[in-house]
Amino acid sequence: MATETQVSIGQVKRDISELVNRVAYGREQIVLTSRGKPKAVLISVEDFQRLRQKPRQDDQWTAWLMRSDALAADILASRDGRPLDIDALLEADRADLEARDEQNLGH
Repeated sequence: MATETQVSIGQVKRDISELVNRVAYGREQIVLTSRGKPKAVLISVEDFQRLRQKPRQDDQWTAWLMRSDALAADILASRDGRPLDIDALLEADRADLEARDEQNLGH
C-alpha cells in the first residue's frame, strides 16, 4: 500500500529528484500543496497505469448496463408493455414451496 505525503510546491522546486525517486521506488504518493491546500498528486507510473485502466472497467460496466436495459425492454415488449407482477410471482413460489413441503411430509 502506498503511503501519502504532503509536500509544498516550494519544496518540490528544491527536491524534485528526491520526490520522484520516493514515488517511483518507495511506493509513496506525494500530494503537492500550495498554501496548505492540495493542488496535484505525484504518483508512480504503476499507479498511473492502474488509474488509466479504470475507464475500461467503467466502459465494460456501461456496456453491460446497456445490454441489461435492452433485455429489460425486450421482455417488457414481449409482455405487451405489462411489467412482471413480482408480488404474484413470490406468492406463487411460496405456495409451490408449501405444497412441496406438505407432499414431502406426507400430509
